[in-house]
Amino acid sequence: MQRETSQGATAIAIEGLTKDYGEVRAVDGLTLSISEAEVFGLLGPNGSGKTTTINCLTGILKSTSGTIKVGGFDVRTQGREARQIMGVSPQETAVYSYLTGRENVELFGELYSVNKCALGPRVDYVLEKVCLMEESGRRVGKYSGGMKRRVSIAMALVTDPKIVLLDEPTVGMDPQARRSVWDFVLELRDRGKTIVLTTHYMEEADELCDEVGIIDHGKLIALGSPADLKEKYHARDLEDVFIQLTGRRIREGA
Repeated sequence: MQRETSQGATAIAIEGLTKDYGEVRAVDGLTLSISEAEVFGLLGPNGSGKTTTINCLTGILKSTSGTIKVGGFDVRTQGREARQIMGVSPQETAVYSYLTGRENVELFGELYSVNKCALGPRVDYVLEKVCLMEESGRRVGKYSGGMKRRVSIAMALVTDPKIVLLDEPTVGMDPQARRSVWDFVLELRDRGKTIVLTTHYMEEADELCDEVGIIDHGKLIALGSPADLKEKYHARDLEDVFIQLTGRRIREGA
């Protein structure tokens, strides 16, 4: 459910971000400001630059040019400080199949130095929120793809980060699990967290996002709340907005 918000302090500031892979420009001069305590949706077709942008935000990729500040920290020169306040669930699920769901989350908390006394309750909390408590004792190798996504989200959130990056968070989930993740995302926002998500599910963006940015060929082509964009383009949903702007559906490749 979207809410009426006033512009808050800036959580993420991207200025002139460019990322080249040889002769291919994946992100092209992207400038974007994301406020604290909001859910921001980064939308676009496959190959539009969404995941590259997320990877530049986390420092996994080094940008060709431009600046990125996360929580006031410059990702290029203060990467360690920026990563300490971020939780990331990447598009490619990175979990240990020979460990249980609980062990994966505990290990991540230990790597990020979560206080030992707080770690157990924190693990219980995130597992419950993503509906994995009952299955947490099973090895992840036995999990479905959607369950592995939920482990990845729990790992991203066990450190109680200020800023959360979720790249296609609900792919492969059943409707009940997806709704639980949606509720968790909105709870995090209401607790003052900033959440950036990419998704191909337009109903997900409509339900969760306070603001969305649509990118195509690495360029920002639209920015606003879902309601404002639908009104501006006289569209019934965000899919219609996207078709008007790009001439193709959100799931089609760039």
